[in-house]
Amino acid sequence: MLDMKFIRENVEKVKAGVRLKGEQESVVDEALALDEDRRRTLQKVEILKSRRNEVSDTVAGMKARKEDASALILEMRSVAEEIKSLDAALGAVEEHLRAALLLIPNLPHESVPAGRTPADNVTVATWGEEPVTDFPLKPHWDLMEKLRIVDFARGTKITGAGFPVYVGRGAELERALINFFLDEARTRGYTELSPPLMVNVASARGTGQLPDKEDQMYVVARDEMFLVPTAEVPVTNFYRDEILGEKQLPVRLCAATPCFRREAGSYGKDVRGLNRVHQFHKVELVKLVRPDRSYEELEEMRADAERLIRMLGLRYRVLLMCAGDLGFTQAKKYDLEVWSSGQAKWLEVSSISNFESYQARRMNIRFRPDAGGKPEIVHTLNGSALALPRIVAALIEQCQTPEGKIVVPAVLHRYTGFEIIG
Repeated sequence: MLDMKFIRENVEKVKAGVRLKGEQESVVDEALALDEDRRRTLQKVEILKSRRNEVSDTVAGMKARKEDASALILEMRSVAEEIKSLDAALGAVEEHLRAALLLIPNLPHESVPAGRTPADNVTVATWGEEPVTDFPLKPHWDLMEKLRIVDFARGTKITGAGFPVYVGRGAELERALINFFLDEARTRGYTELSPPLMVNVASARGTGQLPDKEDQMYVVARDEMFLVPTAEVPVTNFYRDEILGEKQLPVRLCAATPCFRREAGSYGKDVRGLNRVHQFHKVELVKLVRPDRSYEELEEMRADAERLIRMLGLRYRVLLMCAGDLGFTQAKKYDLEVWSSGQAKWLEVSSISNFESYQARRMNIRFRPDAGGKPEIVHTLNGSALALPRIVAALIEQCQTPEGKIVVPAVLHRYTGFEIIG
């Protein structure tokens, strides 16, 4: 969330950023009103506590001199009751203020283009050429059914639509990709975690899934937990409520987990095959960094994810997302999209995002500067490196042969133990 002092001192800037995100600026006015109420109540409490201390000292002196202090004692009791009442009111307004701050989105970075729709996103890089073949390319779902490497029908029977079952070579290919992505992340300095697949309310609130994306998560209602929509949530919360030393920064973490997403509102051709599913594997990268380094670290993380796509030999492009197409918590985001040869469309396989201090302030993750002084809020970043379903879809479509077989990219051979799926 944003710092209240920053909001108070930059009201118009904050409102402009909120409008760029497509949110209502009334959330800012509500926070300002609650902050004014909080400061007014706090001032009253401080005045009364000062009076209580003054009276207490006077009473002590009068008692030492054997003087009658009963009137002042009565006043002190009255002041104490008033302080108690105001403290309760102060606690309530602070709780309401925190709730209001959670409804204010992060502000877009100055380098983010204005705009409201995907058409306003800017292509900043491309790599690779569209495959040219002398035979018609099939979509991945046709190839998968023919090769019996993913079973959509039985996944629907077991759980429901959007829960595919990887079978045989398909399961081995998926596992090979996960291991490949993790091994490459470790070579780039990331420490691997194996986190829980459920998180509590505090963790979901810390990364911004609450209150913004609650309807997209699977809820374990009885235990007040959520199935992870992405490893970003447990991994970023790893250092929640902790103070790191400056020498520990940057923290680079990675994790491979299943991800569970309800994908409410998804329908039609965009959910065909592996395009949009409710459960999928993904390798996530997370960084905690010094604020003055976060945008350099963003570009490095983007390079880490791009490197993987190039190693697989897949054509891709990089989009700089416009303000209106940013998530609620993001200050700047790149989307990496691979070309789907069988569908003739781009598929998003990674989002690389800088949240600046927005998440870390919610989670109270700070670092103590080597030069001394008060602990400072870190900046957090994350990115997919990479999400499996659409990478698998693009790989299968791009690497198909006229006979309907799949040529496995060379970088995966040591993980798969086979070069052809057929």
